[in-house]
Amino acid sequence: MSNSSRQAGNAARPQSSLDAFFHITQRGSNVRQEVLAGLTTFLAMVYSVIVVPGMLSKAGFPHTPVFVATCLVAGLGSLLMGLWANVPMAIGCAISLTAFTAFSLVLGQQISVPVALGAIFLMGLLFTVISVTGIRSWILRNLPLGVVQGTGIGIGLFLLIIAANGVGLVIKNPIDGLPVALGNFTSFPVIMSLLGLAATIGLEKRRVPGGILLVIVAISIIGLIFDPNVKFQGWFSLPSLTDENGHSLMFSLDIMGALQLAVLPSVLALVMTAVFDATGTIRAVAGQANLLDKDGQIVNGGKALTADSVSSMLSSLVGTSPAAVYIESAAGTAAGGKTGLTATVVGVLFLCLLFLSPLSYLVPGYATAPALMYVGLLMLSNVAKLNFDDIVDAMSGLVCAVFIVLTCNIVTGIMLGFGALVLGRIFSGEWRKLNIGTVIIAIALVVFYAGGWAL
Repeated sequence: MSNSSRQAGNAARPQSSLDAFFHITQRGSNVRQEVLAGLTTFLAMVYSVIVVPGMLSKAGFPHTPVFVATCLVAGLGSLLMGLWANVPMAIGCAISLTAFTAFSLVLGQQISVPVALGAIFLMGLLFTVISVTGIRSWILRNLPLGVVQGTGIGIGLFLLIIAANGVGLVIKNPIDGLPVALGNFTSFPVIMSLLGLAATIGLEKRRVPGGILLVIVAISIIGLIFDPNVKFQGWFSLPSLTDENGHSLMFSLDIMGALQLAVLPSVLALVMTAVFDATGTIRAVAGQANLLDKDGQIVNGGKALTADSVSSMLSSLVGTSPAAVYIESAAGTAAGGKTGLTATVVGVLFLCLLFLSPLSYLVPGYATAPALMYVGLLMLSNVAKLNFDDIVDAMSGLVCAVFIVLTCNIVTGIMLGFGALVLGRIFSGEWRKLNIGTVIIAIALVVFYAGGWAL
């Protein structure tokens, strides 16, 4: 055997037990590269533990326990993804599903927080069953791509209007017949939000690690200096899922309440969004990390999807919004992450954040609004995925997107999107393109609304 052959053989062999466990050398990486990739992913998505409690607190969730719960979900979910699925993908409470939970379920439909948590548990349970039994493949075959992409577009627009309204950039129009109007353009929160959005876009364009977090920190410091409402309350505190008044959402979920007919469409919307968001995100990150097999399937994809859905069940138990693989994981894979060690590093860092909850009070709403706006803008990229050669499918997706925003209700948009697709196929003479699964889902949604159960 030649020296070059020996060297190649040695390079392919695991260098340590850590290397062997995560298959680091086998996947063409090294420990240093994996750790740096984990740090990069953490910096790219750590803003979520500030944004999520801020959004949920508006719907009556206690701020500090939600901060702790969000860190727990991100930490334990990422560890599950790293140690079990062995993929470089990090878990966190999904911003889009947080918006659904806070503004559509609790504030929009007046569903109580325990029932909303019950709906999240059912979503996680159904998604787990879907992931391990192969039902997901059936759903993917029977749900129209236009409506799926339209849901992403609509949620993006929903996030934009929520963030803009939260800082006073967009307000209720005083003129009858018009829904919204421009707010006080020169107010401090609006100016900070717009400057923050511009800075976020610029830093992300330059691929600055943790650009979103840097903007949040910078605006928070400016707020601490110039805004009397922003006050320093300390650095550290012991993590607790109970607030100062003794309120806790841990194990407070109401599963029977979530099984009511009025709530089931919301569970369906959560499941649908989770199925497509998780699959699309995991596939995108896996592709960037070269973790697709010869058939184009995701390496350990089944475990990754199951870890995702189990994390949502954990979310409901500790009192926060559904979990999902973060697209910001792509920042880590771009930095060279190829194994579960990347996700493990992310998980450990989020667990360390459990002791820093007082710092979350230093972050005003106008500091996190740019992050929400930016994520919303990113989700609008789904427009490019609409197939306008199939005008019925594309327009049904746009109907879904537009009415999510106009009604401030994601389920309503999905229902109208399905209805537009089915009727559009019939009137265009393309009824043969419909499948029984799409028709069943469309009829079920329309019946829920026509029966007055989904108000």
